[in-house]
Amino acid sequence: MSYSLNWDLDPIYPGGIESPEFAAKLALLDQQIKQFASDVTAYDRFTDTDFSKLVALVNDAQVIRSGLGTVALFVNALYSADYTNPVYRPYQTKVSHLEVAYQAPLDAFAKLLTSFDDETFAKVSTLPGIAEVAFHLNELRDNAARLLDDRAEELLNKLRLDSLQAWSEHYDTISSGLSMTYTDENGDEQGLSAGQALNQLDGYPDNKVRANIMANYEKMWGSAENLAADTINHLAGARLTEQAAHGYENHLDQPLELNRMSRETLDAMWQMVDDNKHMFKAYFDRKKELLGLTELGWQDQVAPITDLGDYKPSTLSYDEAAAFIIKNFGKYSPKMAAFAQHAFENQWIEAEDRPGKTPGAWMESVPDIHESRIITTFTGSVNDAATIAHEIGHGFHSSVLTDLPVWRDGYAMNVAETASTFAEMLIADANVQAAQSDAEKVVLLDAKMTNPIAMFLNIHARFIFEDNFYTERKQGFVPAARLNELMDEAQKVAFDGLLDHRHPHFWSSKLHFFIDDVPFYNFPYTFGYLFSQGIYAWAHTQDNFEEAYIALLRDTANMSTEELAQKHLGVDLTKPDFWQAGADLVKKDIDEFLALSEQFVK
Repeated sequence: MSYSLNWDLDPIYPGGIESPEFAAKLALLDQQIKQFASDVTAYDRFTDTDFSKLVALVNDAQVIRSGLGTVALFVNALYSADYTNPVYRPYQTKVSHLEVAYQAPLDAFAKLLTSFDDETFAKVSTLPGIAEVAFHLNELRDNAARLLDDRAEELLNKLRLDSLQAWSEHYDTISSGLSMTYTDENGDEQGLSAGQALNQLDGYPDNKVRANIMANYEKMWGSAENLAADTINHLAGARLTEQAAHGYENHLDQPLELNRMSRETLDAMWQMVDDNKHMFKAYFDRKKELLGLTELGWQDQVAPITDLGDYKPSTLSYDEAAAFIIKNFGKYSPKMAAFAQHAFENQWIEAEDRPGKTPGAWMESVPDIHESRIITTFTGSVNDAATIAHEIGHGFHSSVLTDLPVWRDGYAMNVAETASTFAEMLIADANVQAAQSDAEKVVLLDAKMTNPIAMFLNIHARFIFEDNFYTERKQGFVPAARLNELMDEAQKVAFDGLLDHRHPHFWSSKLHFFIDDVPFYNFPYTFGYLFSQGIYAWAHTQDNFEEAYIALLRDTANMSTEELAQKHLGVDLTKPDFWQAGADLVKKDIDEFLALSEQFVK
């Protein structure tokens, strides 16, 4: 089988951004939103004696939500594959205006739900068409208590286009215009876009060249630090203003609420991370020896080991990576394997290595047609295959919910990262188990360590930085020089002093700090990783893992995180035991890495 490196967007709307079908969908959504707004305004709960009109509102709201998700994905996919092209910006704006137009009647609908007394609402929640989404409706009803009056909420929603969202888009403009050069091992100067530079920063095999890329990467982002500082300050300022208006007392209250998890769970998780990060010292000391380094820089933390004894890592073809993913998914779940094969065969994945694509990787659902699309950059490394598996894991999560109402698909980011990280873990372990020699196993164990390094150290640095930044931002503008200091301090703490050379401009180079719709786009990753570690261990105790796993995934948007863990895994997330089990699995890999690699120390 030969799989395409490029995705096919025509099944969504044929013909690209000027597709007549896409234009017709935008017009239809505009009409549906206006009708929904009218119906919400006209609703009278006292004459709706059988609640049929309420059920119709619930259905109409979900139809619109599905359509908005589909058009948003379509525009974002086109933009992400060619993000220096200005043609897509007007269409992003059109979709954003539709989102804002929908939010006002949705807020009014949420307030409408509060007009029911508790006894009546409990009765309504058992009706067909409502019972399936009762959890979401309860959330809407609870959140309505935070809402301002209708005119104020409408104004906030409209202003968001030129505040939160605008500053996020401004960051895209900044990053898309950046480029840099570096000197390769032959002494030749090479050019890179910001996105390409990030890939090389993590994966370039030559130590000196990688250090040169890091230095020039810092310099590149330093040249844009004042623009980036304006952007992150105004984005955070807009968010803090909205949070205060809606009654949030602390900047972490909203992200915790969105992730349906408690502060006790978050604190228990980070406490475990702090208690166990000392285990990385021996690993990094050995890695420095294997790489021939005397000091460890930011660019070295996940650098590949490419020269170990007689072993020389080989690159995978895209077809080989696909076959490996499909095969090893099948060992745990034939349905996961079938889904992955379907995604490859039907060109749901954009994986070509070329300039002009956005950095990183993502998966988004296409609700109207029950499909997914994935973007990444495939260079042939083992880590690239794991990244594809990660995104396919996201897609599989969405696929097992397609028979459920749209409002049962709104799982939070922390549990969203569970299915993806679990899928990635399967591939990382399969790589290690398939090793043909000690040297190869050492290289693959090192590649597997990319995830725990990110989740225990890198993500923790992001969280510490953002927590401290938001605290200071409440008192006023935080200039670029101070942002550099905050990031450097966060990296010292999070990495427990392991890095000799850090990345002060990480706050400006990391897209996640500038995402407008999800505050604190960091701790859910660590949660998802550790939660998936627990699921991985749990998988080996299940007679029918696939059925139990899908049952868990289907509940991810239907209860709190703590309730999900208790129901399906029988664990208490506010206690340290569950989290420590994840750290113990990492320690096991480190111990094996140290034992096997000792023979290769020069």
